[in-house]
Amino acid sequence: MAQDVLCEVNNCNYWGKGNKCKADAIYVVSHTGEQASSSKETDCKTFEPTDA
Repeated sequence: MAQDVLCEVNNCNYWGKGNKCKADAIYVVSHTGEQASSSKETDCKTFEPTDA
């Protein structure tokens, strides 16, 4: 498992100092079914916008 999950989406509720994701778990899905050919075909379902 990954030790650090990096994120540059600073308006996400789970974004932390040093671009570290603070979520307990990460959920990523494919737009095209079970397999994706590139990162453009995926979405992070863990994202939650901050209130700020």
